[in-house]
Amino acid sequence: MRIKGKEYRTIWFENNIVKIIDQTKLPHKFIIKDLKKVGDAINAIKVMEVRGAPLIGATAAYGLVLSILENNDQSFLKKSAENLINSRPTAINLKWAVDRMMKKLSGVNSDKILDIALIEAKEICQEDINFCENIGLNGLKIIEEIYNKKKDTVNILTHCNAGWLATINWGTATSPIYHAHKKGIPVHVWADETRPRNQGANLTSYELNEEGINNTIIADNTGGILMQRGEVDMCIVGTDRTLANGDVCNKVGTYLKALAAHDNNIPFYVALPSSTIDWNIKNHKDIPIEERNSEELSHMEGLDEEGNIKKVQIYPEKSNAMNLAFDVTPAKYVTGLITEKGLCEASSVGLRKLFK
Repeated sequence: MRIKGKEYRTIWFENNIVKIIDQTKLPHKFIIKDLKKVGDAINAIKVMEVRGAPLIGATAAYGLVLSILENNDQSFLKKSAENLINSRPTAINLKWAVDRMMKKLSGVNSDKILDIALIEAKEICQEDINFCENIGLNGLKIIEEIYNKKKDTVNILTHCNAGWLATINWGTATSPIYHAHKKGIPVHVWADETRPRNQGANLTSYELNEEGINNTIIADNTGGILMQRGEVDMCIVGTDRTLANGDVCNKVGTYLKALAAHDNNIPFYVALPSSTIDWNIKNHKDIPIEERNSEELSHMEGLDEEGNIKKVQIYPEKSNAMNLAFDVTPAKYVTGLITEKGLCEASSVGLRKLFK
């Protein structure tokens, strides 16, 4: 996708260095950051210089490439894998990518190990691009159906950022929107601000602007009244972990949007690559829900009058804050899952039909 008219991916490998777009600086500054050691990759995941389940997985894969470059030793590689998995607990793609890499690399003591690691990391990235493009083509059919009935702009509400900045390219929730836009279907996106890190405002709106797609940022609690007014035709969100029964774990606030959509008979879709499906956990209460630093709530960043990024405190100094990063939307509130293999109902039966 494009930034200032130039094509980019979110991560790439160049001259033994992993290159990423530092998302903590967006939308105010566009900075390409170098990751030179596995510790750099771990830190990038922890502090959310990279975020979004597919991109986190790809960063972990390249983190193991950096581990080999730093110290080509199996014990160091194994420890690097453990540290990468522990860097963020909720997004299943992280463990999936590390396990996939280690299946190729464990016990390999030849000088070919770096080539093997690079090939697999690049394959993970290319696979995600292909999956996200197919998600877009499958989701496009839903938008087309709404447009053919409405004969007017399709208003889509999304939460957090499940755009190309959260993947390698195309995005998950945004991919159908990009495909609709490319086909000439008029779309407008309501972008939830998504407190506390404002990924909807800082990332989703930013990338939609760069692609020339009409969008409006709204406060997280505005979606309900827009649905009541008939100003939302459909919701599309991403997911960090989807259980085999169709339950969806995504950025906190997703559950409330699903409830509002259900109450107003508005279709609520979740877009995901199969790498985000957790086939092992049976009960959503067993999903590790990340609790992040409360400072993300109590402080906000923005541009000052001189154009510098500045952090300010917005809460009373003595107040406590809880910062749960994710919630779970039960499958019964999900209209359908949009995957690279097609659309299915959010249920074990639906998922098994696509992924036998």
